[in-house]
Amino acid sequence: MKFTDGGWLVKDGFQVNYAVHVYDTRKQDNTLIFYLPYNYIGNKGATLDGGLMTMEVSTPHADVIGVKLYNYKGVLPKTHDFLIHTQEMTPVMETEGEVYRFESGDLRVEITKDEQLFTRFYYKDKLITQSMPRSKALVFDPTGEVHISEQLSIDVGEAIYGLGERFTNFVKNGQTVDIWNADGGTGTEQAYKNIPFYVSNKGYGVFVNSPKKVSFEVGSEKVSKVQFSVPGQSMEYFILAGDSMKEVLKNYTDLTGKPSLPPAWSFGLWLSTSFLTDYDETTVNSFVDGMLDRDIPLEVFHFDCLWMREYEWCNFTWDERTFPDPINMLRRLKEKGLKICVWINPYIGQKSPLFDEGMAQGYFLKRENGDVWQWDKWQAGMAIVDFTNPKATAWYQGKLRELIAMGVDCFKTDFGERIPVDAVYADGSDPEKMHNYYAYLYNKVVYDLLVEEKGKEEAILFARSASVGSQMLPVHWGGDSTSDYPSMAETLRAGLSFGLGGFGYWSHDISGFEAGATPDLYKRWTQFGLLSSHSRYHGSWEYKVPWIYGEEAVDVARFFTKLKLRLMPYLQAQSVKTSEEGLPMMRAMVLEFTEDIATHQLDQEYMFGDDLLVAPIFNEEGQVTFYVPNITGMWTDYLTGKRYAGGQWYQETVDYFHLPLLARPNAIIIEGNTDTQAVYDYTKDPVIHLFELDTEGSALVYDAQGEKVAEVQAKRIGGEVELIIEGIASAKVILHEEEVREVQVEEGTTII
Repeated sequence: MKFTDGGWLVKDGFQVNYAVHVYDTRKQDNTLIFYLPYNYIGNKGATLDGGLMTMEVSTPHADVIGVKLYNYKGVLPKTHDFLIHTQEMTPVMETEGEVYRFESGDLRVEITKDEQLFTRFYYKDKLITQSMPRSKALVFDPTGEVHISEQLSIDVGEAIYGLGERFTNFVKNGQTVDIWNADGGTGTEQAYKNIPFYVSNKGYGVFVNSPKKVSFEVGSEKVSKVQFSVPGQSMEYFILAGDSMKEVLKNYTDLTGKPSLPPAWSFGLWLSTSFLTDYDETTVNSFVDGMLDRDIPLEVFHFDCLWMREYEWCNFTWDERTFPDPINMLRRLKEKGLKICVWINPYIGQKSPLFDEGMAQGYFLKRENGDVWQWDKWQAGMAIVDFTNPKATAWYQGKLRELIAMGVDCFKTDFGERIPVDAVYADGSDPEKMHNYYAYLYNKVVYDLLVEEKGKEEAILFARSASVGSQMLPVHWGGDSTSDYPSMAETLRAGLSFGLGGFGYWSHDISGFEAGATPDLYKRWTQFGLLSSHSRYHGSWEYKVPWIYGEEAVDVARFFTKLKLRLMPYLQAQSVKTSEEGLPMMRAMVLEFTEDIATHQLDQEYMFGDDLLVAPIFNEEGQVTFYVPNITGMWTDYLTGKRYAGGQWYQETVDYFHLPLLARPNAIIIEGNTDTQAVYDYTKDPVIHLFELDTEGSALVYDAQGEKVAEVQAKRIGGEVELIIEGIASAKVILHEEEVREVQVEEGTTII
């Protein structure tokens, strides 16, 4: 929310009261409380008729400091709030000269006592950001609504990232971002997944703990400040620090939740009916059999909206006109080795037989007068399920439970963004909070059911909307992209931004959702899609099976699908790391190589796990310009063996069976012996690739359940390599250096 007019004035209609100085303090348990009047208090008489902002400083975790600002404390809290994971912490609280100090681990905040109110945050004695005078404010907008606002400094050369799955410029400096979920496609500043958390290349992050419409001005009101505000009488934010951006992200996911480990089969290829295409069981079988006949391994088949009757989304009943025998149809598909996904959303159209049932039982959001909240967007007379009502939740889950009993394995949880702010909830929730929070609640209802019915190790969604904490409910996809290269690029930007908000797993519609793809785009997006954490062909009006786009598209789809399946030992190990540490599988280059300033703006390439760099192609000419990070050793193209020195830009033209896929030096990548499915024995006869081994390296192997089953260690000893293998009976080892060497080894210690 912008409220200033230049550097000194306030916009017409706004009233701004700035916290001026510390008048008094109090210690309460492990919290330090400051009383900050809106006017300078020179004598006791000045305490009358002035107003007072209160600031509470606390810590929920080591290296995390929470700051709560409030004007009026007596506002009744209304559900729901984000789940915050805390640990026992005893901070250091002391006064030193003209400064109050509060320390949590290696992070501390210093608040000045004098007439100028500074709040300075230090990590290991290095100033990372600060709130200066005229930063903490109580703001009345032209409607009279009250907001709490804060400003934190942006340093010279500092870049700000994150704030959810944003399709705009990757570096957020200069942008205004409202944290407000919206169904706006991938081509605007709106976003399906808004997260009030940003991370800086200086090694700290800021999380504003509110499901409300948090407004961020990232150098767009005061160019050297991030300004953020929340409607209401209070605001809480957390400063998180660490030795690296990775450490900051780990601390953030300690606070808000780690990504859950998805089933290993989910990394295989997903194929959809597409949205508005004409399909029945014969069509579905032609797709599935067509993939199998062409030797393109398929893991999941997805039925989109039209598995149900139109106008009746959702009725959770198969359309008998096209699917007269769904139970046996699903059985036959599963006999072909497939998992089944079906499309759902949290809305009930008025024509659905479930509408009357839900209305009679009070399962929908209501208006103030008690009417069901309805509108005609998406479905005529549509109602929205009220998941704050336990009976409504059980009713909704019961419909899904019947589908699971039929053979459905997972759900595409579409929508959840267009949630009204004038609705009444069963538990009295604040509808302003619920607009964003609803996405988390809706997906949690479905995810919890899958955990209950299929077990934690098998539970997975394909979700579009999200809020803070939704990283615990994987996986998410990037929404309604268009079928062109700019949309492919904005999709990648969004995924990298999303990963910097604690989300570990992410997908997108290969070749774009809206309109039709060209064969060229289809093949290039296939490369990108099958080198993403999760891979799905899906569209709107067009089928997305590869043979529609020519025989070469078939070959490309086969090549990259099989490549991904062979990489499953590596991908499963990276997935386990993501679930344990909160680091995304698809990582922005700045996250992995913050010390290399050339990576700070990169948004057209990414790290796929720890050790593989991917640079997709975004043009019909097959040209790619990419940067190789400046680290010791030579990078190696995984597909061609070509070697690249770090710290340089490269420009190449490549065919459809190649894109820059570079293994970093000193990496050990274990490739499996199977390219027909995602779940297999990753320890049986693998290929162990050692790339430019410098001193020593290691790699772990996990099974499909995420249990460690093997380990490979390698150490450079002069001109030889000592290899120690545990849990793998035999393997082929390829040592990638100037001269490539191959050897066959067995479990134990081998000198190469």
